[in-house]
Amino acid sequence: QVQLVESGGGLVQAGGSLRLSCAASGSTFSSYVMGWFRQAPGKERLFVAYISRSGVITYYADSVKGRFTISRDNAKNTVSLQMNSLKPEDTAVYYCAAGVRSTYYSESSYGYWGQGTQVTVSS
Repeated sequence: QVQLVESGGGLVQAGGSLRLSCAASGSTFSSYVMGWFRQAPGKERLFVAYISRSGVITYYADSVKGRFTISRDNAKNTVSLQMNSLKPEDTAVYYCAAGVRSTYYSESSYGYWGQGTQVTVSS
């Protein structure tokens, strides 16, 4: 029903910034809540950030709170993740996801996933 494509990943030094973007197509974008997850090599995929359909409500993992900001532009069918003060621990493949369920931190609440984009933070 919806296709998601991430972009904006890359290699940065600790303390630097990156902005990830996710472009959606195929269905009414504003009907979905959106989330960002990440997965480091050999580890499970973890919740990073959530944004409601209207963009009014956001939630963040404790590990990124105060450093990352999620936003969406329903007119352009995009969701973004601004990442500041990056740490080596942020190194992972980052995925955007779309869903209609209410448990924002749970992978099972999201039915659609992008292909992922690599973020590498050097120390």
